Amino acid sequence: MDTKPTELDQSRLRAIAVSDGPLAPHECADRARRAAALIDPARLDPAGSGEAVLLWRDEHSEAWLNLWWQPRDTGYHDHNGSCVGVYVIAGRAWNEGLTVGTPPVAREYGPGETFWFPGDGIHRMDHEAGAVTIHVYSPPIQSIGHYDLRDGQLRRTPGLHDQPSPPSAALYEAMHPPGAAAPS
Repeated sequence: MDTKPTELDQSRLRAIAVSDGPLAPHECADRARRAAALIDPARLDPAGSGEAVLLWRDEHSEAWLNLWWQPRDTGYHDHNGSCVGVYVIAGRAWNEGLTVGTPPVAREYGPGETFWFPGDGIHRMDHEAGAVTIHVYSPPIQSIGHYDLRDGQLRRTPGLHDQPSPPSAALYEAMHPPGAAAPS
């Protein structure tokens, strides 16, 4: 199946994207939900490791259809000031903010659920194999920052806006020590 929206969908997606300025996080989540209504999960081809398909990008927002055919941990990252709203079409996804002084909390989301995250936050997402999500960012992501520990210090590595962030193995291990309660 071609995962790209049809021509009819393109005009409908442009209508969803229209705004007079940057969107608030909850507005991003609402647009992700509305865009998801245009996607038929039965027509998606689950071959390969997955991909991200750009649905729109304008001056105020961008939207991505993310096909997670393999499990995917995004690692801890920021969106360099862009907030995000996420809608889960299929499968399960977990969102976990980077916390200091309190245990991490990974919130689980399933089909039909939305959530959002502020533009100044640092978080990671984990996706089960077969998860399909739509992410709407505002303003469009210019770059991302990937976080991990090196020599016991938190480090940020800049990345391109359209490149996936790798898992943060050392930081995850430090925040989820063996024997600690599993994140909820």
